[in-house]
Amino acid sequence: MQSEIHPDDLPGGLPPEARISIHAIRGRGAATFMPHRFMHDTRAAVDDGWDLPPEDAEQAAPPPTRVHLQTARSALCANDSPDIFFDHSVNPYRGCEHGCVYCYARPTHSYLNLSPGLDFETQIIAKHNIAAVLRSELSRPGHVPRLLNIGSATDCYQPVERELRLTRGVIEVLRDARHPFSLLTKSSGVERDLDLLVPLAAQRLAAVYVTITTLDAQLARRMEPRAAAPHRRLRTIRALAEAGVPVGVSVAPQIPFITEDMEQVLEAACDAGARSAFYTVLRLPWELDALFREWLALHYPQRAARVMARVQDLHNLGNAQRGAGKTYDSDYTTRMKGSGLWADLLRQRFTGACRRLGLSRERVELDLGQFRPGLARGQGSLF
Repeated sequence: MQSEIHPDDLPGGLPPEARISIHAIRGRGAATFMPHRFMHDTRAAVDDGWDLPPEDAEQAAPPPTRVHLQTARSALCANDSPDIFFDHSVNPYRGCEHGCVYCYARPTHSYLNLSPGLDFETQIIAKHNIAAVLRSELSRPGHVPRLLNIGSATDCYQPVERELRLTRGVIEVLRDARHPFSLLTKSSGVERDLDLLVPLAAQRLAAVYVTITTLDAQLARRMEPRAAAPHRRLRTIRALAEAGVPVGVSVAPQIPFITEDMEQVLEAACDAGARSAFYTVLRLPWELDALFREWLALHYPQRAARVMARVQDLHNLGNAQRGAGKTYDSDYTTRMKGSGLWADLLRQRFTGACRRLGLSRERVELDLGQFRPGLARGQGSLF
């Protein structure tokens, strides 16, 4: 693990054109160190005959993970987008080793002069002081409790959490202040913190949402290479539900012609104990468009054009705009669920399945009235 550094010192100079053999990226979602949008100089790959021969490709070492400790200046991130259900978020990490190829947070690594491709899943930024900063912010006299989510950008239970325990520290601060929160994760690591979550859930101060994109283990390994397997996430839902923690399932994102088992996922999650559900459609902002196209060309070349055409249709960008290649519209009224015929059909499938299974499409209502800022400072309370 590397000592504390400044974002400007991060290795943004890795060769952006370096394409890695499919054998050498096992366990990774991206295939290249894709250049980010702020780079002034880019390089083009040229086959000069010195590449490893195919028979030696499997000997190439996969890119390792490096964790960089960063001193956070703030913990709470405010959100004013009406299509997002929480008002504040806390993210102990930047970058995510799960390596989900579709992750909308990938382009944020560009602000660190890092690639949204392999760097996003191999160069992890850990905010080592996040719990202390959060405690200070919650203790401010003017702080007003609002709906808060942990892990909205990158998974708060990604592998490095086992060692650093930053998410656990955040939960302990929220517990001390009686501040309600929700968690969103793909990891079974959340089970480690049941000792904290169970009593908080009993007081309507905590809820957990587990993302299951597909039940197809082979697809999940390609698409979310270092996240828990689908069957393991179902076990996590069951463990949470049996312990009394309100748990919902996220079937997001829905990717045309790739994730086609939404109803089966919802049914399996309901059987495991999930009581609510939500979904979004695939979003491809900034560099994520090119990165996802690269992934499709690598894993599903025969259907790549079909998938991208349907993505355009989901965001109502077909016909006139298709020639320009636009695949994403950031309009908050449609970006999450899409618009047009195919978006309507997807909405009907989801709504019908939830109605049949008795799954609520509303988030668990948490109690904001129990918040006591003095408790975060270690003071007693008369109420």
